[in-house]
Amino acid sequence: QEEQEVIVSRRFVGEDGKPIPFRIRALTQEENDRISKMSRKRIKDNGRVQEVLDPVEFSRRMVLAATVFPDFSSKELCDRYGVLDPQMVPGKMLRPGEYTRLLDAINTLCGFDSVLEDEAVKN
Repeated sequence: QEEQEVIVSRRFVGEDGKPIPFRIRALTQEENDRISKMSRKRIKDNGRVQEVLDPVEFSRRMVLAATVFPDFSSKELCDRYGVLDPQMVPGKMLRPGEYTRLLDAINTLCGFDSVLEDEAVKN
């Protein structure tokens, strides 16, 4: 399983004064499917009920599943940030730019923003 360290913030530093890297992992397609399924909501559109992907919910679930360290599910972090739902920890812990940096790194590791080399050469 592919893992990577990423510096998300300069606010979290170790005893040596250097930023503490977050550790992220690539998700499998099976995990992605499960997260996608759990991130759907029903909306009524012109009297018809449709199921749509909630991008905010999807991002929260993805960040939680792909972040190895820190463990957002830990009781200590949930208590520290005053939440019961571990999905809410990253949003409380990180500033918007930091959260985006983490999510971007996860997306890159999972291959969401990569263009296949052959495609790039053709264009």
